[in-house]
Amino acid sequence: MSDLKAKFDEAVNYIQTAEGDFKPSNEMKLDFYALYKQATEGDASGKRPGMLDVVGRAKYDAWAKLKGTSADDAMQRYIDRLEALKNQG
Repeated sequence: MSDLKAKFDEAVNYIQTAEGDFKPSNEMKLDFYALYKQATEGDASGKRPGMLDVVGRAKYDAWAKLKGTSADDAMQRYIDRLEALKNQG
């Protein structure tokens, strides 16, 4: 496993298990979601959710904005965003 992938997995685990002071906004959660999907699955695929699925549509749109971003770049951006959040607190 590459060093980047290991750091990415640690960052994902941190966000999934974080408690207490770590309270990302909905916008930040969308960013992390989109970067995760881009890193693990590549460009957005499937049908865009309908207007009544507000959350699903927001997630899909956030992911679709990253079209063309490489998996490694998405992983690095995910890690960098988490580190910036940690340093704010």
